[in-house]
Amino acid sequence: MLPRFEQFIRERQYLMNVSPATVRWYTSAFNWLPSESPTDEELKATVIRMREKGLKATGCNAATRALNAYLKWSGSPHHIKPMKEPQFIPPTFTDEQVKRLVGFCPKKLFERRLHLTILILLDTGARISEVTGLQVHDIDLDNLLLTLNGKGRKQRKVPFSVELRRALYKYIRDFEKQPHQILLSGKSGQRLGRCTVLCEVKRLCKRLGFEPPARTLHAFRHTFATAYLRRGGSTFHLQKSLGHSSLEMSRRYANLTTEDLTAVHAKISLLSAAIY
Repeated sequence: MLPRFEQFIRERQYLMNVSPATVRWYTSAFNWLPSESPTDEELKATVIRMREKGLKATGCNAATRALNAYLKWSGSPHHIKPMKEPQFIPPTFTDEQVKRLVGFCPKKLFERRLHLTILILLDTGARISEVTGLQVHDIDLDNLLLTLNGKGRKQRKVPFSVELRRALYKYIRDFEKQPHQILLSGKSGQRLGRCTVLCEVKRLCKRLGFEPPARTLHAFRHTFATAYLRRGGSTFHLQKSLGHSSLEMSRRYANLTTEDLTAVHAKISLLSAAIY
């Protein structure tokens, strides 16, 4: 890596205490640049090259955010303009699918672990990495709070339901989990990998008679966000619960379905009010 890139990363790492994942993000983005001091034309060519390599608008914007941080740090007068990203309705589980998942009766150890994982995802909207990283001492059964370790080493506390407390208490009691241990661990006590959880969830969905939605593990988060707003929760509180740095990110998760819009329209329609 070129010296200026290395200096930028060292400062972010040791002065701003960014996470290893953020360091990898910067390093990956710098591979696109032709030099330490790119011209405006070179930056445009960089974006074109990203697109030619198959990166979507969201992928390009993710890389250019890192590049713009470097350009600002280096005193460059140039800036990469973000691309317009397509709007989409995030995939969610249907009410019937949620009912089947919650109502599943696990018998074996791995089934109980999987079921509890799903319950936590649905009840808190946490990221899968936050759930698999939970230790027993992160769970406050008295005050119904989970301490989650989110992106960028940011900790937050989120509430959970009495129903989830029952499931957590039984799991901790039955498997004699100690405070320092990973809650949802493998046989040797290690943290579960994302792929392992994904395969188990998809297998269970098919066993229960339905195809899992796209981006299956993140769909739990989408489902939580949509249900939260449907039941009267505010976008501001949703932002805090999901651990987002801006309201805009929470709004992306909280797109309402066509059925929600139809139900609201029936109540506010001027024509309906005039006729009835």
